[in-house]
Amino acid sequence: MAAVVTPDLRERARGALLGLAVGDALGAPAENLRPSEIRARWGRITGYVQEDPAGTDDTEYAIFCGLLLARHGFALTAPDVEAAWHEWIADRDEGPFRGAGFSERGTLENLRRGLAAPVSAQHRHAWSDGLAMRAAPFGVFAAGRPAEAARLVAVDGSVSHDGEGIYGGQAVAAGVAAAMTGAPAVAVVASALAVIPDDSWTARSLRRAVAVAHRGERAVRSAVVVAGYPWTDLAPEAVALAFGAYAAAEGDFREAVLTAVNMGRDADTTAAVAGALAGATSGVAAIPEEWAAPIGPVRGSCLPAMAGRHVLDIADLLTSAREHA
Repeated sequence: MAAVVTPDLRERARGALLGLAVGDALGAPAENLRPSEIRARWGRITGYVQEDPAGTDDTEYAIFCGLLLARHGFALTAPDVEAAWHEWIADRDEGPFRGAGFSERGTLENLRRGLAAPVSAQHRHAWSDGLAMRAAPFGVFAAGRPAEAARLVAVDGSVSHDGEGIYGGQAVAAGVAAAMTGAPAVAVVASALAVIPDDSWTARSLRRAVAVAHRGERAVRSAVVVAGYPWTDLAPEAVALAFGAYAAAEGDFREAVLTAVNMGRDADTTAAVAGALAGATSGVAAIPEEWAAPIGPVRGSCLPAMAGRHVLDIADLLTSAREHA
């Protein structure tokens, strides 16, 4: 019998960030759709449904965070984050996405008015999943140290998010940090829950999603989706859907990502998070080649300063930065 090869940290880092980009690209067409609408258009999504698949703001902001961590490491401060927002986003011409989602728009407007953290996060969407979508690099950098990953991502999030928005980012960062050690799905979920308040909306939603994960995506979706609410970027909802998909698949990359995609709602973010968790768990070799191959350097359609950078280069950069930290 051939020996089982355990992925090293570099392979897990590559799996986490490429997994994020793949999930983002797979989920983008299904964003803001209901499962019934997905089925009417494509049946069950089992692969890319666009001829030229590409990630969205989720991938570009994750690259932004990777560069931020490579520059500052464990010494990261809120002023460092603010300076990076100005250098790479606020003080430049914006791409067609105009800074991305509602939380990013509100943050940019506040920073351009001269406000600093935590006041810069005082906007109407501080509870969004905009921090959760970019949190995976913190787990990669602080591999095996979920509490430290949660601390670092909260420093980043203080500029753009508050409350449940912070908790969502912390859950994702801690989960990825645990997955980077090859921990089983149940331990990854436990690590995520351990770093956020037990009575928070995010924790309650995450527990509900995982409790019914064995019953499949319909049960996960029913357990956490806020029916009738028009915005799909609620951090407690999106993070719970992502972890529910990951738990339902027991960490399997393909099933975790496809489960997230086919639940709809903020599908690019939920699939990106599920992909990061599953990619960290199993390493880059677990990502199907037909999904990995189309992922190239990002286009800068949201953040022009990130154009031309590839998530695999960021994964290697973080691995090297961690070794020298």
